[in-house]
Amino acid sequence: MPTDTKAQGPLRGVKVLEFVGLGPAPFCAMLLSDLGAEVIRIDRPHAGGGGPAEVLARGRRSAAFNLKSKSAVKACLKLMESAHIVLEGYRPGVMERLGLGPDEAFKANPALVYGRMTGWGQFGPLAHSAGHDLNYIALTGALDAIGPKEKPVPPVNVVGDFGGGSMYLAVGVLAALHHARSSGEGQVVDAAIVDGAAHLMGAVHQLDAIGMWSQPRGENLLDGGAPFYDTYRCADGAFVSIGALEAEFFQLLIDKLGLSDHPAMQAQYDAKTWPDMRKAFEETFAAHPQSHWCDILDGTDACFAPVLDTKDAAENPHMKERGVFVDVEGVRQAAPAPRFSRTPGAIQSIAPTPGQHTDDVLQDWGFSDAEIASLKNDGALG
Repeated sequence: MPTDTKAQGPLRGVKVLEFVGLGPAPFCAMLLSDLGAEVIRIDRPHAGGGGPAEVLARGRRSAAFNLKSKSAVKACLKLMESAHIVLEGYRPGVMERLGLGPDEAFKANPALVYGRMTGWGQFGPLAHSAGHDLNYIALTGALDAIGPKEKPVPPVNVVGDFGGGSMYLAVGVLAALHHARSSGEGQVVDAAIVDGAAHLMGAVHQLDAIGMWSQPRGENLLDGGAPFYDTYRCADGAFVSIGALEAEFFQLLIDKLGLSDHPAMQAQYDAKTWPDMRKAFEETFAAHPQSHWCDILDGTDACFAPVLDTKDAAENPHMKERGVFVDVEGVRQAAPAPRFSRTPGAIQSIAPTPGQHTDDVLQDWGFSDAEIASLKNDGALG
């Protein structure tokens, strides 16, 4: 596996400092590392973790600093002089209290991109309140759209933390880096999960505007209301998904299922027929195991896929051929995405032990042996 000095990917040469937090900011740092950036984690001394199982921390080196030490703060500001991007995921005001906020950072490096990851954002009535993914997407309208009629259902934390958070932080810092390289001007990127999750709802906002998202949850086109866009239990207890929204795909689906002559299938978008259509789909899929339907529908234009757990997903022939999942020292995880024809990304390394590379990082980023010794004497390093 390549080391950071031989980073592979289109972001090779980009230097990132990650002040270690939870969830979304580390995922963003992982993504940037997978794409070739040199990412240095700023860890707390004596913190635990590291190793192949810590997937979100893969691909970077770690330097440990006691940020209560003024010498450590000065050292971090010196690291910022050489960095292109800083990532931090603390509550608003924490970095300022440490002496590492944007004002101090831009004095050290006016072209720095300062990426900030929070749930509620850097300002607003809730900015300093605790919260988690579920709370953030609840406030945006996203959670209300997910689940059956009876109640909204937590959709794991991919919608808020990683979709509305990490990915928007990554796009934001890379856009700001493009601006900084052309203008010499750095800036703060305020990536709030509430902003990103609301933005992800653009398609729902559009459907609402044209009258296609006017019903309660579970009765609309894409939330399980339409029987031709839903999941169904098979005879073996496993599930399949169908998404035959277009007329030609719907016709192929019902042909394959032997339902072409069923009265409820004659007017796909007539909601009055949907209860009978759903019953027909339920009874049909329940008659055979999932594998039977894979044999009939895989590879067709019926808009079909089996519902797989993470283990079975890794063994699916399509996923295997594309190498979507990889094994790193016995830990199954997703390979870098997206793919590049000239500069493919790579998992640069397993997650470091906190502080594992402190001396090497400082030397590589311009600190002299005397400066490193002084930091150690001051108790600034882990």
